[in-house]
Amino acid sequence: MAPNLDFVFTVCDNAAKEVCPIWAGQPVTAHWGLPDPATAQGTTAEKAAAFAETVRMLNERIGSFLSLPLDKLSKLPLQKHLDDIGKVKAEAETA
Repeated sequence: MAPNLDFVFTVCDNAAKEVCPIWAGQPVTAHWGLPDPATAQGTTAEKAAAFAETVRMLNERIGSFLSLPLDKLSKLPLQKHLDDIGKVKAEAETA
């Protein structure tokens, strides 16, 4: 049996339209879509850069998540913050 989770983050752009499984314990979920670096084309250096960029974006989003006052936010405002982290960051990252 899977453990109850507090948070679930999906990151695959290709999975954004797929139905996610039901998570035990009704965790707060957010989709932080990122390009799949495994599909990067080009030289070895360009492929490595795609992986490095994905790591950078994840680090930035996780940092934003960790800076939230989790003990002071109820579920709905927390959900909005998590959705905003994925949306705003994605727009800036692709600009």
